[in-house]
Amino acid sequence: MLYFDRISLRRGNKLLFSDATMTIHAGHRVGLTGANGCGKSSLFALVQGGIEEDAGSFHHDKGITIAHVAQETPALATAAISYIMQGDAELTLLQEQIDQAETDGNGVRVAELHERFAAIDGYAARARAARLMHGLGFAIGSEENPVSSFSGGWRMRLNLAHALMCRSDLLLLDEPTNHLDLEAVVWLEKWLLQYRGALLLISHDRDFLDKCMNRIAHIEQEKLTVYTGNYSDFERIRAEKLALQQASHEKQQKQRDHMMSFVTRFKAKATKATQAQSRIKALERMQLIAPAHVDSPFSFSFKHPGEIPNPLLRINKASAGYGDVTILHDLSFSLLPGDRIGLLGPNGEGKSTLIKVMADTLIPQKGDRVAAKELSIGYFAQHQLEQLHGELSPVQHLKMLNEDISEKEARQFLGGFDFQGDMALAPVAPFSGGEKARLVLALLVYQQPNLLLLDEPTNHLDLEMRHALSVALQSFEGAMVLVSHDRHLLRTVCDSLMLVSNGSVDEFNGDLDDYSTWLLQQRDANEEKDEKKTDSKPSKKDERRLKADKRKALQPLRNKVKKLEAELEQLHLKQSELDAALADPALYEDASSEALKTLSLQHRDVHQRLGEVEESWMLASEELEEADAN
Repeated sequence: MLYFDRISLRRGNKLLFSDATMTIHAGHRVGLTGANGCGKSSLFALVQGGIEEDAGSFHHDKGITIAHVAQETPALATAAISYIMQGDAELTLLQEQIDQAETDGNGVRVAELHERFAAIDGYAARARAARLMHGLGFAIGSEENPVSSFSGGWRMRLNLAHALMCRSDLLLLDEPTNHLDLEAVVWLEKWLLQYRGALLLISHDRDFLDKCMNRIAHIEQEKLTVYTGNYSDFERIRAEKLALQQASHEKQQKQRDHMMSFVTRFKAKATKATQAQSRIKALERMQLIAPAHVDSPFSFSFKHPGEIPNPLLRINKASAGYGDVTILHDLSFSLLPGDRIGLLGPNGEGKSTLIKVMADTLIPQKGDRVAAKELSIGYFAQHQLEQLHGELSPVQHLKMLNEDISEKEARQFLGGFDFQGDMALAPVAPFSGGEKARLVLALLVYQQPNLLLLDEPTNHLDLEMRHALSVALQSFEGAMVLVSHDRHLLRTVCDSLMLVSNGSVDEFNGDLDDYSTWLLQQRDANEEKDEKKTDSKPSKKDERRLKADKRKALQPLRNKVKKLEAELEQLHLKQSELDAALADPALYEDASSEALKTLSLQHRDVHQRLGEVEESWMLASEELEEADAN
């Protein structure tokens, strides 16, 4: 199907990899791994015909259909389910041809086209598209909503469904789990295991690679090497190879000893609880695979946070939500030193809402949040990446936390997060999402919190950084609450699991495999319930009236979201203009110049307003999505 014969690829003058040979056939599920910038996306571009090989030969079988996920979605007025169905190009073409033949009154042609339509199972296409939507987390009843009504993350899910709808021979997926919650990830795993074509996938989700891949193509040191098996098999084989290199042996042994100390410490405290035993197994496995990461560019740890009050935080009979909508009801719990909690629950049930209440960024609608005087929170959320100061460098960001830190000390600390050389002194505006996420984590680690609240911290991180984070979190001595669809991270750093569902938060008695089973059972039960409702569905006329009433009721909120989006666009544009102006070296020749002062003040005001508008937009968007789902 795909044939790579001693190919070389370059980006500009930089050699990405050379002399790469690989063949991919139907049924091969190949995980493409390697450090950021090593050439994974360039290899995808080669397969799609976007670039040509610099040396060697690449070709694929004639007539194969290649599906991939678009990175952007226009604000289309097209219904979501119609957009997904357009992913099947032949189906779309047949529908157009049937319409034309019927208009022309060509009965023979109409019959021929309907025969072909039936052969490709076209009459079940709408049901297939609906299953893709529901599997990826879209609420039942949202099928006819226009594409433009969905937020950016949900449009990416539409793009994924659009690609899965295609009856392809080859499927290319680049970080498909980044915009998914754990429920959708579990569903996607099940779907991919039933896919009969060839799959080429880029992912930094270790469990996802383990479940779905039967080959790993790893790029490092300008070479591409293919390993048979899943990601765990690759790590083991690579670790064995590295162990043969004497120069790496001593560092590997130190990593093994470091990992084993966590396993031993946890075993001493473990009960026979399923979750505790699951974590012990995960830690033992980490000890075995640690040598595969001996050459990781990341090395950091959480220092002792000092005084840890008991309890750190109490939530007493609290309810929380947005506007008039209440998502969580009557919550009461305490966070104690040493708590390491993983929050589970379907999308939209309130995991991020609960984190915001604990972080004191969302005031409870009723009840109390009581924090200890010595509480120090380290809060990671995706929107914080946008709150970095684009014109400042990583070193300058660190100096904002401690003005007395020397440049040498700052660079030494940031080096553990792979901000090396000129990068430590460069403005962060052009940084990638992964680089910004690393900087936010670095700033969080530096502050030595005694309570960590982490909401999807790994979304933009590569496998090496995820591994380094999991090792660092194991030695963290404060309390921690984690929301993540990275099951490997949950397994290795959490001692207990809490399920956020139906407005309440309860202990989950089981491990992550049990939770995956529970998710699939819940989905099957909901689908069965919906099938039973079809017999008592309202008439088309009543449906149209109900949808019209709902649209009318939500219109003020939609208008508010659109207004805030427009203001955000203007503010981002203004911020970019100011960043460009402040990047002019001539501006700093006279530090007391009026132009510099004026631009700095304008930048501060725009940044402050941007934060306020983003917060308002997030709250309004979440309220709208919650209302749309009901």
